[in-house]
Order: sequence, then structure tokens, then C-alpha cells
Amino acid sequence: MIPKLNQPAPEFTLPDVEGRIHMLSDYRDKIVVINFWSAECPHAERADRELVKYLKDWGEHVVLLSIASNKNESPEMVASVARQRGIKPVLMDADQWVADRYEAQTTPHVFIADEFGLLRYRGAFDDVSFRQREPTQAYAKNAVDSLLTGNMPDPPDTQSFGCTIVRYA
Repeated sequence: MIPKLNQPAPEFTLPDVEGRIHMLSDYRDKIVVINFWSAECPHAERADRELVKYLKDWGEHVVLLSIASNKNESPEMVASVARQRGIKPVLMDADQWVADRYEAQTTPHVFIADEFGLLRYRGAFDDVSFRQREPTQAYAKNAVDSLLTGNMPDPPDTQSFGCTIVRYA
């Protein structure tokens, strides 16, 4: 069942590419951007370029947890690409249980939890689609910016767009 907005974001515990364990609840008191991620997807790469910039502006109040769930991407590939893009940490969801729990469909597929651990946004990184190649709405950025100013994201829910998560190698 898809995680409900304004309810606790589903807890998870995953290792990063360096073997360190991360629990979602470790990041209470921060806004957490949970980004289902891919080493090969051009949409994920485009989102990463923007996220690196946004994180500098957001500062220590926001944490990015990128989750690699594609069956066809090896830990070595994920670690190498994450380093190249400057994305850290990237968590390994080898059995895809977190992707399944969140019903993540694409890379990127973004879920944002507030400082209390409540899910406040889910969906697309921005409004790029097959028909619209350049973004005009930065949904994930706008959601975080809203939360940072004490407001709720608008819209709180959008249709994700990107590369389909590979479920079978």
C-alpha cells in the first residue's frame, strides 16, 4: 500500500555503498529527501545535478538519502557513479524491499519527510515528461522550500517520471 501523506514515512534500515548502516529515524529533526536513484538513468543524473546545488542552499536542515534499487546495477557501479556525481550517501536496496514498501516506480521517485518523520510529498522531481523536455516546476525543491518556511508542499502529490526501476536482472 502506497505510503500515506501526513502519516509517518515508512521506516527503513539500509547500508550505504561503503557499508555504513542508515535508518530513516536517524534523521529526525531534519527534512529528508528520499530519492529512488539510478546510476544509468539520465533523469536521475539530471536530478542529481540539481540536488547537489539545492543541498548547498538548504544547508544542514535537509538530508538527501538516495536509494539504489535497480537489480541490474552492481554495488561497484553505484559507488563509482555516486562518487562522480557527488551524491552521498547512496543506500543499497538490493532486495528492493524499500522500493516495494514505498511503491517506488521510477528513478527519480521522490518522497519527502518533514523533521517529525511525516511524509509530506511524494512524486516527481520536477515536471519533465515525454511531452515537456524542460522543467517549469521544481516539485521536490518547492516542497522542501515550503517545509523550510513552515508551510505544506503544494502540490503534495505528483505522478513520478523517469526510468522504470529494474525489478529483474
